[in-house]
Amino acid sequence: MVSEEKKYSKQLIGKTVVSKTGKKFGEVGDLTFESRTGELLQIILKHPTGYCEGLELEQDKQGNLLIPFSAVIAVGDFVVVAEEDIV
Repeated sequence: MVSEEKKYSKQLIGKTVVSKTGKKFGEVGDLTFESRTGELLQIILKHPTGYCEGLELEQDKQGNLLIPFSAVIAVGDFVVVAEEDIV
């Protein structure tokens, strides 16, 4: 089962992150996870859109914008997040 999770998380890299209403956040650049459990914690955005600048998203030490993985509600062609779970 772990190998399926790894493959799954790798498939998220590069996908466009959008809200339920279609607002574009950017792309999945990387993921942070709990090393003991493998639980996905955050999406690290790459190419964040101007829309993100208006939100007070959490940032890592390098200044990358972070979205809590708990806000993800669907994964398909896009990673769909619930905006109300972020801000």
